[in-house]
Formats: sequence, structure tokens, C-alpha cells
Amino acid sequence: MSYKSIFTIVTDSTLAASQIDIAVAVARREDAHLEVLCLGVDRTQTGYYYAGATAFIHQETIERAEEEAKTAEAWVRERLEPEDLRWSAESAVAQLGAIGSLIGARARFADLVVLAKPYGEGRSQDAESIVEAALFDSQAPVMVVPDHVKELGAMRRIVVAWNQSTEALTAVRSALPILRAADLVDITVIDPPSHGPERSDPGGQLSQMLARHGIKAEVSVLARTMPRVSDVINRHVRESNADMVVMGAYGHSRFREAILGGATRHMLEMAEVPVFMAH
Repeated sequence: MSYKSIFTIVTDSTLAASQIDIAVAVARREDAHLEVLCLGVDRTQTGYYYAGATAFIHQETIERAEEEAKTAEAWVRERLEPEDLRWSAESAVAQLGAIGSLIGARARFADLVVLAKPYGEGRSQDAESIVEAALFDSQAPVMVVPDHVKELGAMRRIVVAWNQSTEALTAVRSALPILRAADLVDITVIDPPSHGPERSDPGGQLSQMLARHGIKAEVSVLARTMPRVSDVINRHVRESNADMVVMGAYGHSRFREAILGGATRHMLEMAEVPVFMAH
């Protein structure tokens, strides 16, 4: 298994430099085709304007979204023209509420989606919706890259956030090409349950599975000494000098994550290294 189709989405060229750099690096490393969707977002909320104004405002916002998409596409083509890899770029427009169906249709055949961190300075609601659409509507794995990450290093040490969930196992299976290339995979288990299939050997079966793929793995069992699981994971990433986190995404519903928070949302907010996710 390898990644032969890399997909990424650009909505604002002023925020996409690191994202494109990492997508190019992944595509070159995997000898893959890089596909870029330049997306203009129409944020119109039909029905929230005075009588007779809706059609006018809708047309204006559609034209603005089309212009944003064309501007992004022009920037992407200029950026990728000198690169010695296979790539394509196209523009499209979608209303905010219809982003899911568009991204789902375009990204469903990709092996990996590379996106920028959806939270932080200058980020809009679009960014979070795009990450969720890639995960839920295309069912493709997603690599989320913090803005300060300018290069994709050797990925020598990778932390797998393991909680025995289906989402976590899906993420591990999807990340196998990356895990095989790592020097060490750190299976990190936080407060393993005292009752469960892995109570006597947390992470043991996953370690065995990875070993059969030729992957060197070790298990770290950590206590939850901080309020949020994501804080413990991030601290462990810093202390172990890890290059990436692999984790399942949205074990709870997206609505619950948005209202109450959760490991996925907090990891995306505080991520210091690339986060590889699958649902």
C-alpha cells in the first residue's frame, strides 16, 4: 500500500503556503499525483435579508466566491509550475452548507488529504468545515499540518494515540505507509481501562500487528495527569521529540465535539506537529 493520489484544498492563498509545501513534499516522497481544489465559499444565509434583497446579495456573494477561487487557482498554478511532480488544479464554488457534498465527491478517490490546521489566527469557519467534510464525506485519511511546519522531515518517531476504538485502528491502517518508514512507532495509551480486552496488555495486540508489518513499535502507558487527554498527548509528543501524531477522529458526534470539546478538537487546536487522522 502507498499513497498515489494526494488531495488538498486551498481557499485563501495567503494562508496556504505551508500546506502546499507539505502536500508537495508528500507527493514527491510517494511519487504521487497532487490534486489541488481551489475553493471559493459562498457564505450567504438565504432568508436573513429584507424582502427583495436575497437574490441580489446571493449573486454578489457568488461572484465574490468565484473570484476568490480563480485567484487561489492562479496562485496555486504559479506555485506548482516549477515543481518536478505530477499535479493538477481546478477551481470550484460552493455554499458553506454544501461544502461536504462537493469535497466528498472530489476527495473520495484520494489516498490522503493534506490540510492546514483549521484553528488559529486568520482561520474562518470554512477551515473546520473542510476538515470535517474530508473526514466524514470522503472517508479519506487527513493529515493536518500546523502553520509553523515548513518541511516534512524524516518522521523518525511517530506517536499513535491508542484507545482501542474503531477510529484509532482505522487511522493506524491508513497510516501504514508512513509508519513503515519511521524508526519507531510509540503506541501511547492513556489511563487504560481496568475492564476490557486489553486490560492485561494495553496496546499489545496493536504492537504485534505493526511488528508483522516490519514496524518497530513500543508501548507507553501514561496516567491522565492533566484535564484533557489531548494535553497529555501533546506533552508526550514534546518530551519524546515525536514528528507526528496518528489518531482516530471524532469518537463522539461532531455536534458534541463542537459544543463540549473533545480530543479531536483540542488536538487540532493545540497541535505542534502534523496530525494524521481517520474516521
